[in-house]
Amino acid sequence: MGKAKWIGGILGWVTLGPIGGLLGYFLGKAIDTGMESMTASGGGHTQRGYSAQEQRSSFMVSLLVLSSAVIKADGRVHQKELDFVRSFIAQNFGAGAVEEAMRLLDGFNRQNVNIYEVGPQIARYMNYSQRLQLFHYLTQIAIADSDFSKSEKDLLEVIAGTIGISPADAASVIAMFWKDSSSAYTVLEIKPTATDDEVRSAYRKMAMKYHPDKVATLGADVQKAAADKFRQVQEAYESIKRERGMN
Repeated sequence: MGKAKWIGGILGWVTLGPIGGLLGYFLGKAIDTGMESMTASGGGHTQRGYSAQEQRSSFMVSLLVLSSAVIKADGRVHQKELDFVRSFIAQNFGAGAVEEAMRLLDGFNRQNVNIYEVGPQIARYMNYSQRLQLFHYLTQIAIADSDFSKSEKDLLEVIAGTIGISPADAASVIAMFWKDSSSAYTVLEIKPTATDDEVRSAYRKMAMKYHPDKVATLGADVQKAAADKFRQVQEAYESIKRERGMN
């Protein structure tokens, strides 16, 4: 994925917002030219539907911008976290996208990314299921160095709020990685005092919410990765069933 494809895929929603400003810092005249083209055609922010390619591009740029914030949450840039992002980009967007993606990530790491500005833009132009998947990836980045710190957990909770993820859904995703005695219940968004019927009902609800088909427009590779989140919901349910001796 060359620079031209990055720009073509995301101009529809980033050029006039804070993410466009961040990209403009690195892409310079290229993004200015794109903005002029949009203006000539009555551009700016529109409410049209976005193509699958545009959705994939916006997902990747959103991931890179917020990845920078997560990576720096504990005051250090860990190589394992960078390697996780590199691997994710290669697996989901192709080897050709890696160099440009990592160049942009390095640039974001040198800036102060204001999540309170970029979060609402992401919330406006990305549907809820895609944002849930984005949040799941960000949580995976936080644990890539095998040390899920409280500072990272706290930042993830803030990011969840800025991109419009409900506190219950954010807690559910974080509980998939931040383990304690009630993690399985938190994943299903219920209390340990829930009845067996409430456990079953919660599992059905979460299985529908996290089904991989919800992010089909992001491509087969991202959809396949989403199956991991779906599997973690299933594992939480099975853990509770074993604990309670449920059929």
